[in-house]
Amino acid sequence: MPTPDFAAPRADALTLRLVAPNDLDAVLSDLPDAARAWARAQGFSAAAGAVLTLPDAQGGLTGALIGLGDDMARARGRFIAAGAASKLPEGTYALDPATDPDLARETALGWLMESYRFDRYASQGAARAALVAPDGVDADRLRAIAAGEALTRDLINTPASDMGPADLEAAAAELAAQFGARMAVTAGEHLLEGNLPLIHAVGRAATAARAPRLIDMRWGDAGPTLTLVGKGVCFDTGGLNLKPGSSMGLMKKDMGGAATVLGLAQMIMALGLKLRLRVLIPAVENAVSADAFRPGDILASRKGLSVEVNNTDAEGRLVLADALAMGAEESPDLMISMATLTGAARVAVGPDLAPFYTDADDDAAAISRAAARVADPVWRMPFHAPYEPMIEPGIADLDNAPSGGMAGSITAALFLRRFAGETRYAHFDIYGWNPKPAPARPKGGVGMGARALLDAMPNLLGLE
Repeated sequence: MPTPDFAAPRADALTLRLVAPNDLDAVLSDLPDAARAWARAQGFSAAAGAVLTLPDAQGGLTGALIGLGDDMARARGRFIAAGAASKLPEGTYALDPATDPDLARETALGWLMESYRFDRYASQGAARAALVAPDGVDADRLRAIAAGEALTRDLINTPASDMGPADLEAAAAELAAQFGARMAVTAGEHLLEGNLPLIHAVGRAATAARAPRLIDMRWGDAGPTLTLVGKGVCFDTGGLNLKPGSSMGLMKKDMGGAATVLGLAQMIMALGLKLRLRVLIPAVENAVSADAFRPGDILASRKGLSVEVNNTDAEGRLVLADALAMGAEESPDLMISMATLTGAARVAVGPDLAPFYTDADDDAAAISRAAARVADPVWRMPFHAPYEPMIEPGIADLDNAPSGGMAGSITAALFLRRFAGETRYAHFDIYGWNPKPAPARPKGGVGMGARALLDAMPNLLGLE
């Protein structure tokens, strides 16, 4: 799908004024008489997301007012002004030059993300209102971020019929070719030869055309080392612990972690960050067949730890475990995993927040500060060591699904940390889906945490 972009500057671009209720009288007083009378007659109050087009004396369009709402409304929403991209008449618009620079930057990025359409299968109608990049913003950076976000959304939104492990590999290969990255793939029975037994076990029940694989992409030849690991379960039936139909309907998004790290990788490469990047994606389909792995099986892992399978629907942590162990072998400066991993995380923080885990307080603070700056909310969760016994079943080194249902996101994170070893590590348990439309975030696949991580990279890795 085309990546949204800014409009070319035009002398006749229509002016957009972003208005808070407290500033409404001052803004109206600056308008021509006809526009001011029109705004008052329409009862425009600058409510959050409200849009009012403004006429000139001949009835033509001169611009628009966009309401920002009061402090409470702004605290409850993100990218409020960007929603206008889907409400305004066709035309080219430019923000009032007096717009606060931070608000201009947020609105410009939000405008690009609001303009996203997933139209692979049916036309969704192009956004009619185009925005000129505001003066003073880094337009190239915003384009790179929007392009990475669009890639993430496209991958998640594509149904499993067209986004199996081989298709995910093809998407990664296309990205690698675009930026001159190197890529290697270990697939099928070669996973056993390459000591990736957990990835093989989870994916072996799928057809040969949808065989499991480990995608390994590298980019950059100087700077600190960053390894991104993304869960690529292209469809999750639950395996022999079969999900009910109501829980299976959205499982095309179970590769949302892979989609998000690929989107973040695109941002990093497009911006030319001075680092050495590695992306590891275990891509599988958790299918049901006579060869499916079973509850009660004890599986070997790349790290040498044995894992008792108490639920085949807790497969994401299994495939991530081998990938994390592989990544840790090179001792990167930072390793980050992203996965649509647990329902417990959704119960804890809902679909809007990206919970994350790290043992490094400085890293947690840097990520949280960045998240606030770029309107990409995250929430730190604890690697709570007293829960470690919950993932130790006795019959094997580790349990992939402790009984009892308590602290499910935490125990999953603790499980993954065992495979990250001594590597500096952060884990994101994301949802990857926007259940209802919001400004800059249409219903469907969505990136979570990637923009926060991108903004935090200078602090996390000491980049210039």
